Amino acid sequence: MARKNLKDGLTPIVDELVKRGVSLQQARQEFERQFIKASLRSNGGNLCRSARSLGVHRNTLRNKVSSLGIDTHRGPSLDSPES
Repeated sequence: MARKNLKDGLTPIVDELVKRGVSLQQARQEFERQFIKASLRSNGGNLCRSARSLGVHRNTLRNKVSSLGIDTHRGPSLDSPES
C-alpha cells in the first residue's frame, strides 16, 4: 500500500519535471539533496543517525553532503524544507 501511495505522489511531480525539460541528473541530484536534508532535520543534524536511517555508511553520507553542498550547521538551509 505504501509503495502505491509513493508512486501516486511522485507521478505528477515526475511528469512536471519531464515537461520542464529537467534532466535525470538534475532531478536525481535535487531529490538526493532534499531527501538528505529531510533526514538530517529529523535527526537533529546528526550525521551518524541520518546515515543509519538512510542505510548508508557515515562517510558515504558525509561525502554526499559535501558534494551536494548541504550545510550541516543549524541554519536556514537545514531548518527549512524549501531551501
